[in-house]
Amino acid sequence: MDIASMERFEANRNRLASLAYRLLGSAADAEDAVQDTFLRWHAADREHIEVPEAWLTKVLTNLSLDRLRSATMRRERAVGDWLPEPLLDGDPMLGPADAVEQRESVTLAVLTLMERVPPVERAVYVLREAFSHTHAEIAGILDITESASQQYAHRARRRIAAERVVGEIDLAAARRIVEAFVDAASSGRTERLVALLTDDATAISDGAGQAGKLLRYSVPERVAAALRAGFKPTRAKRKLVGGPLAMHAGVVNGSPAVIAAIEDRVVGVVVLDVRDDKVAVVRGMAGPGRLARLAEEWQRREHDDSLLTSW
Repeated sequence: MDIASMERFEANRNRLASLAYRLLGSAADAEDAVQDTFLRWHAADREHIEVPEAWLTKVLTNLSLDRLRSATMRRERAVGDWLPEPLLDGDPMLGPADAVEQRESVTLAVLTLMERVPPVERAVYVLREAFSHTHAEIAGILDITESASQQYAHRARRRIAAERVVGEIDLAAARRIVEAFVDAASSGRTERLVALLTDDATAISDGAGQAGKLLRYSVPERVAAALRAGFKPTRAKRKLVGGPLAMHAGVVNGSPAVIAAIEDRVVGVVVLDVRDDKVAVVRGMAGPGRLARLAEEWQRREHDDSLLTSW
C-alpha cells in the first residue's frame, strides 16, 4: 500500500472507531471492526474509489452490522447480561461531542438501550444523530431507500426517547455528585445513600466478572444496602484487588463516575445516571476485560487527589 493510501486511512481511523463503538458498545470489538475495514481498504482497487471517506464508512458500518447479527455476539449479549464498555471522557473513540445528540448517543444509558434496537435501526440512528449523515447518504451506506432510512430513524428515536433517563451535567456538577455519592456510600449509613437516589433507582453490577451474569438491584433501600456493602473496606477485598484502593471522581461516557484505582491501575468503575439531581441508575464494572481501554487511558493522565483512601 502506498503512503498516501495509508495516510488517508489513518486520517479516518478515529472517526471509524467512534462509529464502530457506538454501534457495538465495545472498544475491543470496535478496534477489530476498524482493522477489518483496513484490510478491505488494503485489498481494494483504490483508484476506482471516488470518495474514500464514504467507502470506508459503508464498509465499517456493514462489517459492524454483520458482527451484531452474528450468533456469537447474540449469545454474548443475551438480554440482560451485557453492559457497554466504559470509556474515559476525552478518549478519541468517543468521537464527536459538539451537539447534544452526539454526546447522548455515547452515554452508557443509550448504548444499553441500543441493544433493544434492531441493527439497521441502530445504524441509521447513529449515522444520523451522531455523524449528521443525510438520509440520502445513509440509504447509500445501508443499501436502503431514503424513506426507509427516515422510518428507521423515527423508530429508533422513539424507542430511545421513551426510556431516556439521563440529562446533561457539567464537569463541576459531576464532581459534586460523585463526592456526595462516595461520602454517603462510605459513611456506613444507608439512609444517606437512599436520600441521593430516585424512588425508582436501580443498580447493575458485572460482579467483577466472576458472577457469570449481571447482578441487579431495585428499590432504593436495596440499592443503598448493596452499594454500602460494596464500598465497605475489608481485608479480603484488599487481598482480592491487590492493595488499598483510592476513589477518584471522573467522567465516563459523559456521566459522573467513581474510579477505583490502586496507584495508576484501575480496578473498578461506578457510573451514575442522574435525573433531577438524583442518581437513577448505578452501573458498577470491575471485570478486567471490560476496563482494559479505560485503564490504559487512565495511566496516561494526571489525576486529581482521591476522594477516599480507606481500603
